[in-house]
Amino acid sequence: MKLKARHIPILATMLVFILLYAAASFYFPYFFTLRVFVNLFIDNAFLGVVAVGMTFAVLSGGIDLSVGSVVACTGIVMSKLITQYGFNSLAVIAFVLLLGTAFGSVMGFFIACYDLPPFIVTLAGMFFARGASQIISLESIPLKSPLLNRVADFGIPLSDRVDFPFIAIVLVAAVAVGTFIAQCTKFGRNVYAIGGSEQSALMMGLPVRRTKIGIYALSGFFATLGGVIYTLYTFSGYSLSGIGLELDAIASVVIGGTLLSGGVGYLPGTLLGVLIQGVIQTFISFDGTLNSWWTKIIIGALLFVFILLQTWISKARAFRKS
Repeated sequence: MKLKARHIPILATMLVFILLYAAASFYFPYFFTLRVFVNLFIDNAFLGVVAVGMTFAVLSGGIDLSVGSVVACTGIVMSKLITQYGFNSLAVIAFVLLLGTAFGSVMGFFIACYDLPPFIVTLAGMFFARGASQIISLESIPLKSPLLNRVADFGIPLSDRVDFPFIAIVLVAAVAVGTFIAQCTKFGRNVYAIGGSEQSALMMGLPVRRTKIGIYALSGFFATLGGVIYTLYTFSGYSLSGIGLELDAIASVVIGGTLLSGGVGYLPGTLLGVLIQGVIQTFISFDGTLNSWWTKIIIGALLFVFILLQTWISKARAFRKS
């Protein structure tokens, strides 16, 4: 079967993940254990969930810079309402998810109906959400909820000593739902069409405006869900959480094989992109002598390689069309 150009990025991502994991396991035999592998999902669950929503934005040829601030705002609102005001935990989670989806919808409305650049609109959203979280509280607020303690402790046993915990389950579920939406629904096909060529999508009569609003509503939902997961991971809300998270999410999406120009990409690739970052961070932690900033340097190098690969694929597609 002939290899298609659009499959090359995700295959490259799979190869990078396998090589990095194998190299880390060679240097540290304990690295190749079930516990370490599960910890990759636990430690990066919030980033992975956020990156699912970011993937839809990038697939459409857009971007969402507000996700890190939304994570911080979600945590501070959750902790404030549950710990200090005593609201029901599940009701608060439902409220923040609805609020985050509405916030994304508003940004999508301005992008779609006023033809504003996603970069500018979501940058404004980033400042708005970060400012709102700092107005609510400048101090870290601990999350005190017996119900959420039990939820966070829940896990699926994989062995006598290792469980697959709730936040990791949410990550896998988010990727599965995102994959279904992208590959098996009309909305997903519209997202790919807009990312391939918005003008062509308009000429085909596709609901471009409605789809764009839906894309940023979806990104807002997953960013808020990532904020919920982050709050369960740290059991606190802090207005300075998630600084730079939007860049990590974009890096995961690009390394995962989604073209920055839009129209090509797969959600499982984004998960691999997240896990690649996790492998690098864990390797540095195991080593103990390397500065943690080496993670950013290696991710930057990988981004450079994948962007060069994307450029080659884009030129190949343009050549075939001409």
